[in-house]
Amino acid sequence: MTTSFYFFRIASLNIVFFWDTRKKKREKKMRRGKETTFLLLPSVLFCLSVFVNVCQRTVKAQSLPPAKYDGFVYTNDQVDSDTIKIEAFFDPVCPDSRDSWPPLKQAIQHYGSHVLLVVHLLPLPYHDYAFATSCALHIVNQLNPSATFRLLECFFEHQERFYNAQTSNMSRIAVVNEIIKFTAETVGNSYYSAIESGFNDRKTDLKTRVSFKYSASRGVFGTPSFYINGFALPDSGSSIDYKAWRSFIDPLLVAQGTKKEDSLHFFL
Repeated sequence: MTTSFYFFRIASLNIVFFWDTRKKKREKKMRRGKETTFLLLPSVLFCLSVFVNVCQRTVKAQSLPPAKYDGFVYTNDQVDSDTIKIEAFFDPVCPDSRDSWPPLKQAIQHYGSHVLLVVHLLPLPYHDYAFATSCALHIVNQLNPSATFRLLECFFEHQERFYNAQTSNMSRIAVVNEIIKFTAETVGNSYYSAIESGFNDRKTDLKTRVSFKYSASRGVFGTPSFYINGFALPDSGSSIDYKAWRSFIDPLLVAQGTKKEDSLHFFL
């Protein structure tokens, strides 16, 4: 046998040893992977079951729209297809919402039955008691709809009582009790028990959540925000003065072909 034969023999043995070693490592790795998969399988199945359960609950909770369209209607005047619809998104403890209300109210009173105002509540998360004051408005609207805007105006007038800084040293229960008391004093102390019960009613919480979700579905993220006939007005989060409201609405009435005498009245 030549030297080259021995060299070839040794090289062949090394190759066989190398591939045998790789095969063993691969088999060991596969066994380890199977063991890991087996150990992780219960956790994966548990997480999957939780996910499916949450999805089912979410679908069940949101499968139906609210029974009533969200929002508080300012007047009960008869409306038709020509009525201009204004939607306002307010936070009861937002200073800009407060400042925007007087000129909007003036414009609504000026145009009368030619316009319809619907107010939606958007309790902003950085106002600690926006949600609670919004709950109060939903409760009162259920008990006595004619008092809803009276309460909203009182919240605007005295909203500093419920600012973050003024309530920072009070417990949440204490502040909610103050809101209940304030609400009863505004709409009538005879409603005190009903208002207090309303804060413990799950339906009140759900109505307030629907208001928040409705605002989010419209792409509203700040207050005040306004829509006319479904279209957003510019400068969301800023107050609109009376002159600006006239500049928005007067041209719409002219475009509708409003009677001449009415148009003259609007522009006076």
